[in-house]
Amino acid sequence: RKPIMYHTKRIAIILPDTLQSSGLQSILTEYFAPVETNCFSTYESFMATGGDIFDYYFTLSETFVLNVDFFLPRKSKTVILSDCPLCGASQSAYTNLLTVRAPLETLIEQIQQLFENDVTNLGTGEGNKELSAREVEVLQLVVKGTINKEIADKLNISLNTVLSHRKNITAKLGIKTVSGLIFYAIMHGIISAEDIDL
Repeated sequence: RKPIMYHTKRIAIILPDTLQSSGLQSILTEYFAPVETNCFSTYESFMATGGDIFDYYFTLSETFVLNVDFFLPRKSKTVILSDCPLCGASQSAYTNLLTVRAPLETLIEQIQQLFENDVTNLGTGEGNKELSAREVEVLQLVVKGTINKEIADKLNISLNTVLSHRKNITAKLGIKTVSGLIFYAIMHGIISAEDIDL
């Protein structure tokens, strides 16, 4: 069944991989009409159009991180293509992730969820996921690559407390990977892209 759309969505696909761009364009056109898709192989060619004329942006995590000043204010409209087969379900709760190796039905569901959230969710639903001030401090250090023992030393807490905070962060956010935590931290302004060694 096709989801109901009310106006033509303008979508920018910013991917260096022509095959991936074409496949995504085909899925969007076939299952989410009316859409107008434009493919760009580089961020620079995308910005030459003015950038802000689109409703949604599909791109890679590297492009997002390197151009975070553009994408961060548009995070609810930005979809990051992920190669991680396990990332989709747990991470889509906090950011728009599209698992590129997923079956077609799953891809369609993930895209449909994005469009539905955009209409119904407008920034709500994150209150139950609030991190405490200490958990934010631990998260900042984790995503910068600090090991548990160093986190304990820097924050003057025990190693067990660090592990407990990490467990709580994972439970609250539903994110198990460090790369997932990095996306969360960048998209929520907890750290900046400059804080991370790429």
